[in-house]
Amino acid sequence: MLYIFFAPGFEETEAIASLDVIRRGGIDICSVGVSGRKIKGSHGVEITCDMLAEEATFTGLDGVILPGGMPGTLNLLESQTVNDAIDFCSSQGKAICAICAAPMILGRKGLLSGKEAVCFPGFEDELKDAVLSDKYAVTSGNIITAKGMGSAVLFGLEIVKYFKGEKAAGELAATLQIP
Repeated sequence: MLYIFFAPGFEETEAIASLDVIRRGGIDICSVGVSGRKIKGSHGVEITCDMLAEEATFTGLDGVILPGGMPGTLNLLESQTVNDAIDFCSSQGKAICAICAAPMILGRKGLLSGKEAVCFPGFEDELKDAVLSDKYAVTSGNIITAKGMGSAVLFGLEIVKYFKGEKAAGELAATLQIP
């Protein structure tokens, strides 16, 4: 099971496109609302999440996904549940995925040291000791990062590749009309 956290001010396309691609890839994923079940994104789109952050447990958790956007990223950073989930995944070698501004959370936690990573331009200094990549989405060990809204589908495919393999991700990409 994966958790994708939705906090007020999340970037809609990053969250929804990633969630959709991952579900199409046959991976069990649950949307988790930080501060409520209904969460409004940075552009006014409201999402009803599968569960509340307070309901999240880590039994069977295979990874977490952090959409970016502002102030969504800052609201994720302030959530104890989100931080606990990241810490759990880090200690267990589980997948930790972040897009746009959200990789800054991983940088601040010291999780990107020596890892290849990307983020939305302007947040690079927050990636503390990461090896900056020129890719739009990149996997380095158990960490998956992506640049932003325009790379959301690639981010989702990178997560599918991590869990299901390159062949499955390639087949899914073909159905999505990704070259």
